[in-house]
Amino acid sequence: MSAVTLVVLAAVLFIVAYIAYGGYLAKKWGIDSTRKTPAHTMYDGVDYVPAKAPVVLGHHFASIAGAAPIIGPVTAAIFGWLPVFLWIVVGGIFIGAVHDFGALFASVRHGGHSIGDIIEKNLGKSGKKLFAIFAWFTLVLVVAAFTIVTSNTFVGTPSAATSSILFMVLAIMFGFATNRFKIPLGIATVAGVVLLFLCVVIGINYPIILPGATWSYILLGYIFVASVTPVWILLQPRDYLNSFLLYALLGGAFVGLIVANPRLEFAAVTSLNTNLGYMFPILFVTVACGAISGFHSMVSSGTTAKQLNNEKDARVVGYGGMLIESFLAVIALITAAILMQDKYVSLLDAGGPVGVFSAGVGSFLAELGIPAAAGTSFAALAVSAFALTSLDTATRLGRFVFQELFANDSQEGNSNLLVNKYFATLITVFAGGTLALSGGWKTIWPIFGAANQLLAALALLAISVWLANRGQSNSATKYPMFFMFAVTLSALVFVFISNYAKANYLLAVIAVLLFVLALVLLTQALKVLFGGKKTDADIGA
Repeated sequence: MSAVTLVVLAAVLFIVAYIAYGGYLAKKWGIDSTRKTPAHTMYDGVDYVPAKAPVVLGHHFASIAGAAPIIGPVTAAIFGWLPVFLWIVVGGIFIGAVHDFGALFASVRHGGHSIGDIIEKNLGKSGKKLFAIFAWFTLVLVVAAFTIVTSNTFVGTPSAATSSILFMVLAIMFGFATNRFKIPLGIATVAGVVLLFLCVVIGINYPIILPGATWSYILLGYIFVASVTPVWILLQPRDYLNSFLLYALLGGAFVGLIVANPRLEFAAVTSLNTNLGYMFPILFVTVACGAISGFHSMVSSGTTAKQLNNEKDARVVGYGGMLIESFLAVIALITAAILMQDKYVSLLDAGGPVGVFSAGVGSFLAELGIPAAAGTSFAALAVSAFALTSLDTATRLGRFVFQELFANDSQEGNSNLLVNKYFATLITVFAGGTLALSGGWKTIWPIFGAANQLLAALALLAISVWLANRGQSNSATKYPMFFMFAVTLSALVFVFISNYAKANYLLAVIAVLLFVLALVLLTQALKVLFGGKKTDADIGA
């Protein structure tokens, strides 16, 4: 089968879904373009800062994309390309994009607050506390996983390190140019994108070579600073500019793939049981962000909702942003599926999933006259840039969740230190860094995937309860929620057994803790969903 058929089919289905199902949800949920968003009503110049739709989409997409939609599909390809493709497309359209859109919209209607606060208003304070604990542990796993992925990429592709450092300097310049000197966005964008690709060229010619452990410590220091800096200085402009890097990567890979027209060499289905485990539930949590990701709900309700200029932008940012990520996941899957199985295994062992993806994209770009080595390096640079973006966004979100967890105690004068943004950030960075330095991505990824997808199930739960309390139909979120609970709770059982057998007791304990927290929250939610119980939620919100 031709790979072009697969990628074109995915593109058409995603476009139709955005227009049809995304439009249906926007109308059903009552998106109101005349209603002021929290970015305006709660403006503070630090976290609540309105931005135009392309800028917010750039931040959101850059934050949610990271390396996960590449690592997941490439790793899961061991089951065969067909089940992975079906889960990316069906899951992305009917579960992942709905989850992201719903989380963003619900957060906007709750003052830009997190999913935890939404749970509090619809399930009570105990529900919020349990969710906050769960979410914080998951974000710590995100920090650990992406610290490892980014440091490994910097070691394997030193040019990526140079470019990433230059990106940060450029982003700060762009932030001041557009926010303080009021240079028009269009002019600043053209100049910024030109300089962005100049950073890539400089990185290729002047790579920085350091050991992986050194990069990990540097990254941990960086994310501490980045997560407490006002969003307009670094987060907004860097994510916006970096999005053009990934758009170029996607566009170039898509055109190159069509020109090359490779065949899918990998088997459509290999086995229901591989070295990763059984196809159900392991495939679903391995693909992770390519189809649905709980981390996205934290981004939607943590940073994106605080920057949304108009409610109508929620559809393109939330629903559309997820579909773009799913399309990236399809491209990643194809880079593995065009390989013979033995070559796939050897490349995976040598360079990991990012290595497989970079080599595949390099071969596609070669069809456009770009040297394969330069194309491979460019792909690795793009992946590292977005892994870094997800890394410091996760840290900022971890800080938000930690502060919210102890906010009520602080008001009673008992825990002021716990809601201090520097202390909350330090604890998050320390926990994630400790896990990152204790093991490789292959050890952390399975539990990250399971926890991440379970976080998505909990976010869908929160949205479902909120919609029910508003008297609205929640079938679009409720049924995906049940499916994700079935998948992720099953996966956590396998993760516990695997880590306990390998004496990874810390990860085994975390798996048990996450399992129990999720069950308690699910029990509370079911009472509201099926018992007709109303809480102190603002039903008119």
